[in-house]
Amino acid sequence: MPPRSSHQPRAGTYIPYMAFIIFSAIFVFRLDVFVTQTISTARHNQELKYEITTQEPSPPTVTKNENATFYKHVLVTWGEFHTEILNDGELLMLTLDKHSGSGFQSRKQFLFGKIDMQIKLIPGDSAGTVTTYYFSSLGDHHDEIDFEFLGNSTGNPYTLHTNVFSQGKGDREQQFFLWFDPTTDFHTYTILWNPKTIVFYVDNIPIREFKNLERIGVPYPKDQAMRIHSSLWNADDWATQHGLVKTNWSLAPFNAWYRNFSMDGCIWSPETRASACTDADFSTRRVLKMGLDRRSRARMKRLQKKHMVYDYCKDKWRFPKGPGRSAGHIFPYTVQERLDRACANLDWSQMFPGATVTHLPMSCSDHQALLICVEGVRLTRSRSPARGGLRQYGFSQNNARILWLIAGDLRWVGGARWTAYREGSGGGLMGSKGVGGSCGMGGDCVAAT
Repeated sequence: MPPRSSHQPRAGTYIPYMAFIIFSAIFVFRLDVFVTQTISTARHNQELKYEITTQEPSPPTVTKNENATFYKHVLVTWGEFHTEILNDGELLMLTLDKHSGSGFQSRKQFLFGKIDMQIKLIPGDSAGTVTTYYFSSLGDHHDEIDFEFLGNSTGNPYTLHTNVFSQGKGDREQQFFLWFDPTTDFHTYTILWNPKTIVFYVDNIPIREFKNLERIGVPYPKDQAMRIHSSLWNADDWATQHGLVKTNWSLAPFNAWYRNFSMDGCIWSPETRASACTDADFSTRRVLKMGLDRRSRARMKRLQKKHMVYDYCKDKWRFPKGPGRSAGHIFPYTVQERLDRACANLDWSQMFPGATVTHLPMSCSDHQALLICVEGVRLTRSRSPARGGLRQYGFSQNNARILWLIAGDLRWVGGARWTAYREGSGGGLMGSKGVGGSCGMGGDCVAAT
């Protein structure tokens, strides 16, 4: 066997070199990753800094906090580019322009609870716009509990519109003029909904109560889970003076602001079709069993007497036989003669451009009389015969008239009221002698109940 050469390399001689090469490769790789991440992070921070510095500042009247309420609890449902969440998620702004409105809804569904939201409405000329805030389920037989704010022209009040739907049936409207300007500051609007009652509050003052009267056949929303919704949209075909006043798009965009949203209630799971509340909760949690006490109800009645401008329960024109149990009203009408609207055609409006219509205080019934005042024209009584079943009664000056049109099975009461007044026996229809001094225009006024 030939002797081994002393110059032949040993197998272990290369191991340190290979280890050094591998270590160097790993080091270079990790250094490259580190440098790449550093550059990416720096670029991201620079972009974020630019984005923050170019955003418009939040309104200074709103206090910041770190709860991120609107990020956590609502989803934008439409008008994504017309919705803005500001102030670290504590302020939400909806925008309406000629192209689109906007809206959002709660992420979760609820079966009973109490919701609060502070809202500041569109200032100035908001005619034609509607801002909403409500509970609602889905489907043709849906339940719904509504706050709707109907805009108006500058100087005229918003109409706060409330409604309750059960099993797809609504027609339970009550409307109010607010006792403050809802456009200058935030005000709190609350809906309480539990198995016992539904109560609407404004700044913690109850304005409306809808009791559960299922025991006598009145439908009540209690079986369908609902989400919280809000929206801002154009409804100038009906929202302001029955569609007579249209939206002034030259004033757009219109903005409504929301903050301090809170919810205390029973979360509903669509997966398990069960509520998070137990039987014990309904007997112990105040929000699930509370209602109005005698003092709160009396306060609500006083407010309604001053500020309610429409009540479906008393609308004889829509419900000649009463709204009935399906609409949540169980009592027959006690007021058979009423007149609470004033309408004028274009000729009449041009002849009396300074005319005003005012609701007088309630006196001998639950109806508010109308006071119609015009400037510088003496109104004379006139009466035309019935034509095609339609009778007219009123006052006229040339071709312009103040008149009442009574048709069908509705009573014609104008003539009887006028006769009663002229004979000195009172009555609700009065000429200048009765109320002229109340508007400081001498004999230019007519009032009716």
